[in-house]
Amino acid sequence: MNPFGHREHETLIEMSATTDDFSILTDFQNPDSPGEEANGTLYEINSNADSELPGNSEKWRKHGLFLKSRLRIDKHHQSKDSVFFRDGIRRIDFVLSYIDEPVKEGDKKAERRKEFEINLEKSGLELETEDKKESENGKTYFVKIHAPWEVLSTYAEVLNIKVPIKENDIPPPMENPLHFVLKPFRLPENVMHPEPDYFTAPFSKQKQELFLIEDENSFFSPATRNRIVYYILSRCHYGTEEGKKKFGIKRLLNNATYTAAYPLHDCQYWKKARDEKCESERFTLYMQWARFAQFYKEQPLDLIRKYYGEKIGIYFAWLGFYTEMLFLAAIVGLICFLYGLITMDDSNSSKQICDPEIGGQIIMCPLCDKRCEFWRLNTTCEPSRYSHLFDNVATLFFAIFMGIWVTLFLEFWKRRQARLEYEWDLVDFEEEQQQLQLRPEYEAKCTKRKKNPVTQEIELVVKRSKVNLLSKLFLCWMSIVFWISLIIASMIAVIVYRLAVYAAFASIMENNQLEDNPISSLLTPQLATSVTASCLNFVIIMILNFLYERVAIWITDMEIPRTHLEYENRLTMKMFLFQFVNYYSSCFYVAFFKGKFAGFPADYTYMFNKWRNEECDPAGCLIELTTQLTIVMAGKQIWGNIQEAIVPWIWNWWGRRKARNNPENLYSRWEQDYDMQTFGGLGLFYEYLEMVIQFGFITLFVASFPLAPLLALLNNILEIRVDSWKLTTQFRRPVASKAHSIGVWQEILNGMAILSVVTNAFIVAFTSDMIPRLVYYYAYSEYEHSLMDGYISSSLSIFNVSDFKEKSMPNENPMNITLCRYRDYRYPPDHERKYMHTMQFWHVLAAKMAFIIIMEHVVFIVKFFVAWLIPDVPSEVKARVKREKYLTQKILHEYELYKLKEKLSGRQYCEDAEKQVIATEGKVQLSEAM
Repeated sequence: MNPFGHREHETLIEMSATTDDFSILTDFQNPDSPGEEANGTLYEINSNADSELPGNSEKWRKHGLFLKSRLRIDKHHQSKDSVFFRDGIRRIDFVLSYIDEPVKEGDKKAERRKEFEINLEKSGLELETEDKKESENGKTYFVKIHAPWEVLSTYAEVLNIKVPIKENDIPPPMENPLHFVLKPFRLPENVMHPEPDYFTAPFSKQKQELFLIEDENSFFSPATRNRIVYYILSRCHYGTEEGKKKFGIKRLLNNATYTAAYPLHDCQYWKKARDEKCESERFTLYMQWARFAQFYKEQPLDLIRKYYGEKIGIYFAWLGFYTEMLFLAAIVGLICFLYGLITMDDSNSSKQICDPEIGGQIIMCPLCDKRCEFWRLNTTCEPSRYSHLFDNVATLFFAIFMGIWVTLFLEFWKRRQARLEYEWDLVDFEEEQQQLQLRPEYEAKCTKRKKNPVTQEIELVVKRSKVNLLSKLFLCWMSIVFWISLIIASMIAVIVYRLAVYAAFASIMENNQLEDNPISSLLTPQLATSVTASCLNFVIIMILNFLYERVAIWITDMEIPRTHLEYENRLTMKMFLFQFVNYYSSCFYVAFFKGKFAGFPADYTYMFNKWRNEECDPAGCLIELTTQLTIVMAGKQIWGNIQEAIVPWIWNWWGRRKARNNPENLYSRWEQDYDMQTFGGLGLFYEYLEMVIQFGFITLFVASFPLAPLLALLNNILEIRVDSWKLTTQFRRPVASKAHSIGVWQEILNGMAILSVVTNAFIVAFTSDMIPRLVYYYAYSEYEHSLMDGYISSSLSIFNVSDFKEKSMPNENPMNITLCRYRDYRYPPDHERKYMHTMQFWHVLAAKMAFIIIMEHVVFIVKFFVAWLIPDVPSEVKARVKREKYLTQKILHEYELYKLKEKLSGRQYCEDAEKQVIATEGKVQLSEAM
């Protein structure tokens, strides 16, 4: 017997060799309380038991500490991974946490919590509180919430949740003949389809026997349960302050009454739960989906949808489909790039520039005023050779191909989305979402009643005066205009930087040493300027994004949108408009403005009358656009992965650094999830935004960089696993929510697809050197044996050095240059139309405009034909939807008919019995009278 009166064999103590902690497994219970064993509640001793022990000896102190530790473990005896109440029966559907503050403000928060929890219990929820002494830090209370069947069934009907009514009897589609070829990429069937396929119907409490209810505790999935509980939490009152009713868990989180509110993961991600009643779906998702070793496998979309809800499921479905479609674009882009690489040494333009007898003899005009010297054309030999990688005939083909690819991607995604809508019971979801998913913030502002013209029902609406509405709209849009103006101002600042750095680089070029210096032959003033300006621009983009994000959320909150969908759509348009300008403005500048307004040596164009505008390289500006695109696109993807994966991992490691040393029995499931990061209501918004911005890079400017789809493909393969890994291992389980599509992002993608045709046509026409070469080839070539000989000389005009203005005249002219060349089509100084544009200039301009019109019309015609040819909803899905509606209505009709017959037969029986009683009584009376 030990000093507490219990046998020694009742307690097992295991001492760790690496730490001073005790891992204690015990079966302690109060012998006088047999009833508590039945309901799973364990006997608790006063936490101050050690102070009541006789004497102050070290032995008694240790026993007191041991007893306290043992009682803590007993409370979690079922398992640290348990997602049930202490009775082991009621599932924990949600957890609230708070820290008790012993100050005046803490008293106010305690009153809010008390009122809130009382109202939660009145709404039917069941609560169980874990004392702060049971928490790892000794400060945090955890309120566990369980929704009983009555609550679930009531709100399932309110939220119009569809549940199984009959097993699907439609034969599955024919097996793909490539099934065996694709087998290495497949996942096990129980992972891909964790549940049987059912016909479903909206739940009704009055028709419960109609649905396939085997067990009330497991009929509603954990995702559906936490969605229902969150719906209640977001609308539960907690008091009246300043004459206004206050309600909703979101407000309580904002004012720090509660520190967190979240549903629980069902187990640890690296091993299954010990409790057989836990599904361990998180473990399955981690092993089959979230590990990078599974990058080549398909995604278990049905399991993702079941665990996280339809909204997250549809995002990963879209991301996976987008990645699959990128595979085709990446292959074609790689082939075009390889074509440029193979033919790089065959480029006549670069040969002429690199030839010492041609490019070496052409003296170019200075690149900047005063400090810059004259330079030889062959100093740009290497950049001109590398520009051929992206500026060749394949560029035109790839631009047209990508215009068609975008259409195929969007049309096939509509079909994939329609299939998911059917399989996930989302066909009629949009109307439900608009009517039922009102934002609590909107409901709190409702003070006026108005009849809905559609439903003819009286609804609460926000009272908005015209003056107040106009002032808010003005403030909101002025804020947006201000931030866009700030982007433009920052872009102008980067342009000024480019001009200043360009002049500095150009002024230190030494003509006599360039040919012998390999670094100088690669690092031209144009390239050095483009690289440094792109890096600076990327830093500015990140800073502006960080600031504007908060402003956009603040503006949208001021507008008080009615539904969650409306809120996300408004925020999406504001954020996308800003990021569109922020990310793409520098690329638009290089593609369509740089070198187009530089003027000519006798009349250069200056910005702010101080900095001379940039000129393009003699081989064109396409290589600089490629550099800009690569740095911004790659930098964004690298930074995004750091933010998404490394930052949450560091925060989680920091939050769990102490708990890792505790025995497993002391670190409960709700505490483990509490130490994780919050995914947030806008978590998916940022994921979509990141991918849509990437979509813009590979469509709007793809003519300048055929490898962009390949980079996007590699990034997305990593992105899928990073997103799944962080969602499964680093974030608390998000509240499940529904979505029938990708929402407003679909319209944004459609708009970018149309714009991409225009931008790529302009890039090929004005940024690439293809059209001038074709015009020379067909109209101005003077060489029969090689039609492109003489092209470089034809594209460079002649300038008399004596015609320089004082502001532009070089300080030094050691080679006594009298004539220099510049990139333009102008008459020479000895012509009567001195320095005016030649007919070749107008022919090239006309060819560019004709090319844009022809390319746009051809691509648009093909796009619209493809869109018309491919139906948005597959025919088999249409048939299955009709079949399901027919069978569901038939089942409901038969059920109603059966109930009606039962009711009528019961009434008829009662009427017959009543008639018999009356007849019998009459016979008795007659007998007595006789």
